[in-house]
Amino acid sequence: MVHVKKLQIDMDYCLDTLETLLSIPSPTGYTDEVVHWVGEELERLDVPFELTRRGAIRATVDGRHKTPDRAIVAHLDTLGAMVKLVKDNGRCAVAPIGSWSSRFAEGARCTIFTETGPRRGTILPLKASGHTFNLEVDTLPVAWENVELRVDELVETRADLEAKGVHVGDFIAIDPDTELTPSGFVVSRHLDDKAGTAALLAATKAIRDAEARGGIVIPVDIHLLFTITEEVGSGASAALHGDVAELVSIDNATPAPGQNSRETGVTIAMMDGSGPFDYHLTQKLIRLCREHDIEHQRDVFKYYRTDAASAVEAGNDLRAALVCFGADASHGYERTHVSSLRSLAELLVVYMQSEPTFLRDRKLMAPLDGFPYQPM
Repeated sequence: MVHVKKLQIDMDYCLDTLETLLSIPSPTGYTDEVVHWVGEELERLDVPFELTRRGAIRATVDGRHKTPDRAIVAHLDTLGAMVKLVKDNGRCAVAPIGSWSSRFAEGARCTIFTETGPRRGTILPLKASGHTFNLEVDTLPVAWENVELRVDELVETRADLEAKGVHVGDFIAIDPDTELTPSGFVVSRHLDDKAGTAALLAATKAIRDAEARGGIVIPVDIHLLFTITEEVGSGASAALHGDVAELVSIDNATPAPGQNSRETGVTIAMMDGSGPFDYHLTQKLIRLCREHDIEHQRDVFKYYRTDAASAVEAGNDLRAALVCFGADASHGYERTHVSSLRSLAELLVVYMQSEPTFLRDRKLMAPLDGFPYQPM
């Protein structure tokens, strides 16, 4: 039996990693730069990895046994936008990448990646100036059709803007506007899921440091997946080994009225919009939190789904669970607390050291004998 240890998490490393990740633009479809950075960080941690054709990362921390192996997944892509139309007034209509409200786009500073290089700009309401429109500035409905991108170039017409290299289909990355407060909050856009990625890398560093000291044993192979299309729904549909028996997805929990999530501790999801998570794996994660004094709570999310859903829908027969950092105002200007990232990383560390949930899961098909029961 493996002895599971609660390891110290290097939170300076975690927060430095998070700030670096947030500084790298990575709207879905424009993720090459962040893939390179994470790959280089995995090399620094001495974790071998390989890439899919489009850039999803599958790394492996070797265990004592090869199967039934497990996967932990976080996503590198973020929300963003795209130039939908170059308008006659020298501005751009925009379309969202991922599901987010134009309410949070209004006033956002951003970068447009054009064929002639990056350009800076601001997303504004069509009626932005109170000096011009008076009270009409408060009458526009919240809709992407009611905002436009003002590019910081001397342009007045569509031809002017196109001469600067701006065209339909150019990617738009929204500035994160990151702030770390003295009270321990991290306030930023795109914490979903770069905070989860930072926690996973911090947990991996803790495991590697402990292995170097000879203090722990990893019972089975762990695949660390970093996906690049979660915000548009496909996420972990690729990159999994066929023999992966259980998958833990990392994403954000949503503290709000009617929810049980908090900005502190790790939130373990019982169900999301795609349905319930695996009973036995989820209960195991809760038990690990209790046994190792990790602050936690449970929640149910009705209106979002994660990499776990895309993995299952792609035909992978595995046990799936979801663990989360708290993120107030998710898909807006988000906020979490450093203690939530610590608790998440602590849970990942003890999960990596734990025995497989069921050894019989090494077989894709098996007889009834040995199949688990749920309490009745």
